Amino acid sequence: MIRFLIFFCAFFYAVQLSAQVKTIHVFVALCDNENQGIVPVPAKLGNGKDPSQNLYWGALYGVKTYLKKARSDWKLVATLASQNVNVLERILFKHKQKDVYLLADAWDGERIEQCIINYLKSANGQMADTIEYGSVKMAFGGEADMLAYVGHNGLMDFMLDLEHQEPPAKPCDAIILACYSKSYFEDYIREAGANPILWTTHLMAPEAYVLDAALKGWIKQENGAQIDERAAQAYNKYQKCGIRGARNLFRSGY
Repeated sequence: MIRFLIFFCAFFYAVQLSAQVKTIHVFVALCDNENQGIVPVPAKLGNGKDPSQNLYWGALYGVKTYLKKARSDWKLVATLASQNVNVLERILFKHKQKDVYLLADAWDGERIEQCIINYLKSANGQMADTIEYGSVKMAFGGEADMLAYVGHNGLMDFMLDLEHQEPPAKPCDAIILACYSKSYFEDYIREAGANPILWTTHLMAPEAYVLDAALKGWIKQENGAQIDERAAQAYNKYQKCGIRGARNLFRSGY
């Protein structure tokens, strides 16, 4: 009887802990000189099949490298296997102070179209993905609290014909760091039923300091204007573009 009670209490605690956890799923389309309509970058940064040095992943301001830095709020806790052959690397971060987990997927740059399709389907509540780490069971994909896309705006190069289901009862929040993402993604995000927390109005460098800044505000439950300002301040800090221009670059909501 005592063993049963101990097991039940441990199980109940694990369920409660999992219920309190917030999840963020980041889709990174690796920069690819050959297969994306981009201004070419140095070869090692633009090899869409090599995450280790890719501009949006392993380079200085790539998602993996930047979030691993000591000044970041995140700790890399696991490198995970992916069942999707187009995802070349999958890593899990844990926030250092909060019960928030971030799953980041490095997509083969040649498969950018499928990456965006999966992102938009997830924004519609489809493609749920469950990850277990220790005693915590976490929901990503279509059941994540926040979905972020980082990379080239592939919708400049192709159009998508997606079938959406009814929006989920609890819409997810969305960040899209790509050039002119509001103009190109707005109809898809509306149809998906997601809540756009941050997207862009002009050309931009989709580097991880903007993602990190926006997520700081999101975790603190700040409003859209506050998250916009965080993104603008971070962008100006690294791009030296002037705060006015940086503020004009980012938008929250429709």
